[in-house]
Amino acid sequence: MKHHDLLLKGKRKKASVFSYFLGNYELYLMSLPGLLFLCVYKFLPLYGLTLAFKQFNIFGGQTLLDSIAKSPWVGFFHFERLFSKPEFLRVLGNTLIISSYKIFFLFPLPILLALLLNEVRNRFFKRTIQTLIYIPHFLSWVVVFGLFYSLLGSYGIVNNLLRVAGIEPVRFFMDTSLFRGILVFTEGWKDVGWSTIVYLAALTAIDPELYEAAVVDGANRFRQITAITIPGIIPVVSLMLILRVGKILEAGSEQVLAMYNPSVYDVGDIIETYVYRIGLGQMDFSLGTALGLFNSVVAFLLIFFSNAFSRRLLGKSIW
Repeated sequence: MKHHDLLLKGKRKKASVFSYFLGNYELYLMSLPGLLFLCVYKFLPLYGLTLAFKQFNIFGGQTLLDSIAKSPWVGFFHFERLFSKPEFLRVLGNTLIISSYKIFFLFPLPILLALLLNEVRNRFFKRTIQTLIYIPHFLSWVVVFGLFYSLLGSYGIVNNLLRVAGIEPVRFFMDTSLFRGILVFTEGWKDVGWSTIVYLAALTAIDPELYEAAVVDGANRFRQITAITIPGIIPVVSLMLILRVGKILEAGSEQVLAMYNPSVYDVGDIIETYVYRIGLGQMDFSLGTALGLFNSVVAFLLIFFSNAFSRRLLGKSIW
């Protein structure tokens, strides 16, 4: 009897799911392009991860997929090669240092900027400032490098002024002690303004009645910010910090590729540029895939544990 009831319950559930699908088929049709995009560009390329465990020979088959399929399995051989390379620790260290600098110096700036813009009462001035700080985000890193090279290059404006003043020119883009600072500064100039959008949106979700009640209680603007505004955006801040920590092994490949040169490889070569150089430059696709897979696994673990830490400490998390 119980088995019969379970069968009936299962049939009713299938019928309800099917009826729901028929009643909302337009939504499913609208989602097809997005699902197709995910399958073609996100799920199908996962087959290429097998290169990390194979001795890939691009000429081993008639097509690329055939070459991957016919390549022999070698287990964790490429990971052993990767971890035994002396430059691996240097590249990993550069990535962690540069990314940590960017988190420490740049992550708080959009929050502070959003708080300042939120206090501006002149709408025209506020919109003008927002437009000006958003513009750099739309410039490519090649253009940004060109702008800063015209300022800081060997014959840029800054060095020409130093020569006029009788001071020895500074090789900003070739000095290992300055290069990381230039990476942090240029990324801040380019993206800090754009990052304020998330926090400005979070500020609009705070109930205005809280500020009215605070005014009645005699709270000044600074007290309102510390007691209402900042606690109101803490969930968004924690979410953005979790996502940023998960990308700690992504120190900005486009930026570094546009700005670095062999003289600063020791301090500027990061995991993504190293993958590019050994995967494409040296045609060692298996080793490049192994390094990329290592990067992805570490990023997943960082997001998982930082999310658990945020849930335990703040009661807020992604899942």
